[in-house]
Amino acid sequence: MNDEGLLTIKNVTKRFGPLVAVDNISLEIKKNEVVGLIGANGAGKTTFFNIITGHYPPTEGAVIYKGQDITRLSPAERVEMGIVRTFQLTATFNELSVLDNLRLSYFKSHRKSGLSNIIFSKMKNIDDDEIYEYLEKFNLSHLAHKKTGSISLGERRVLEIAMALIYNPQILMLDEPFAGLSEKEIDEVLEILYQNVGQRTIFIVEHKVSKIEGLVQDICVMVEGEMICAGECQTVLKSDIVRERYWKMDAKEMAKIKA
Repeated sequence: MNDEGLLTIKNVTKRFGPLVAVDNISLEIKKNEVVGLIGANGAGKTTFFNIITGHYPPTEGAVIYKGQDITRLSPAERVEMGIVRTFQLTATFNELSVLDNLRLSYFKSHRKSGLSNIIFSKMKNIDDDEIYEYLEKFNLSHLAHKKTGSISLGERRVLEIAMALIYNPQILMLDEPFAGLSEKEIDEVLEILYQNVGQRTIFIVEHKVSKIEGLVQDICVMVEGEMICAGECQTVLKSDIVRERYWKMDAKEMAKIKA
């Protein structure tokens, strides 16, 4: 497998009855590339993510990872292969401590066990030195013994990313990681993401385009289930089709920008 096609999406369509949520999308993502995906609410971004991560099967098309067709594999099988995602709403265990959330992720990533096995095993033989290294790396040490439900949304978002990275994924998929965060919290999450640039592939859905412009190399734009443009970030954002269909600029506004 060459680095040009770590993840390849081939003519993927997803229908829910008469609704076409994802319309014949093809996309190639390279190893260690950072790619952004933008679009208005209802554009089909999360559905597209769900297809890549195995939460939805496509109606048509294929998902290829490292040259292997993974279209029908489960989310868990894809995680084991190195495709790990976060969600718009944080996916942490709020009744557990921050430390135990990381322990769970560490145990699962190393033992490939179901949650019930994790609980009944009482997570024996976990390398707490490595867990504490993650706490320090992500500035969570002072929260280690706090219940996750009692910490801020921004702190939970950082924890969720730490829980994903403890799997050492080849592709980290982030679904609106800045949702509901303050500017300070966004900057803290961005700092973590910048630390991972060049170490792994990152595919990020986000509404706050200005926050990811410096992070991503390429960007994709979805409108009503269709991928209308994809390529180098600034080239895409300045393209006529994106200005017209995503930014909703009329001819006069576009002419003024070009003048």
